[in-house]
Amino acid sequence: MRILVIEDNKDILANILDYFSKEHKVDCAQDGLSGLHLAVTQEFDLIILDVMLPGMDGLQLASRLRNDGNVFTPIIMLTARDTLADRLKGFESGSDDYLVKPFSLAELEARALAIYRRSKGINNNILMVHDLTFDMKGLVVRRAGVILKIPPLGLKLLETLMQQSPNTLKRSDLEEQFWGDAVTRGDNLRALIHQLRTEIDKPFDVPLVHTIHGIGYRIGLENE
Repeated sequence: MRILVIEDNKDILANILDYFSKEHKVDCAQDGLSGLHLAVTQEFDLIILDVMLPGMDGLQLASRLRNDGNVFTPIIMLTARDTLADRLKGFESGSDDYLVKPFSLAELEARALAIYRRSKGINNNILMVHDLTFDMKGLVVRRAGVILKIPPLGLKLLETLMQQSPNTLKRSDLEEQFWGDAVTRGDNLRALIHQLRTEIDKPFDVPLVHTIHGIGYRIGLENE
């Protein structure tokens, strides 16, 4: 995951960064305005957001993201306030989960992973990478709402790449998985990647299918 942590308490921030950076890409901000800027200008899988922040509090920030910025990145809100009214305010502002301080970092990560899986459609047969979606049950691929025409073997390759996004898959592993010992498997893979690019990237401004020279292929945004 790529995570944005917005927290002004230096000790709590340092603990979260140290814990999450071992497995995830983490950016941070220590005030509401800086956090808002990062959230609207960069792509994140999750935002961990403190309620009490200088400049703009977490409730205002979440509301701005949802109502003005059209940013629907999942948000876990952190706060020392634990009344029902406080929780309701958090959800009303646009947060997806609410964790009361002090909290366990292991619980925070478990909640983060659960929200990430739901947001990526892992539990309902829908894969999502940026504006590309793949309904694995209906075998329908869309980008920015447009239905794409992809052949059956291309769908299998796309599913494999999307499930591992943004990781790079080795060319040799893909060739072995799809064609075994076939002599022409290298040409087959290149042709299939070309077909995916034609459908997924060519009509759109932002490329998602990337060749990692000397290694293999990946699907995702360029800076992931």
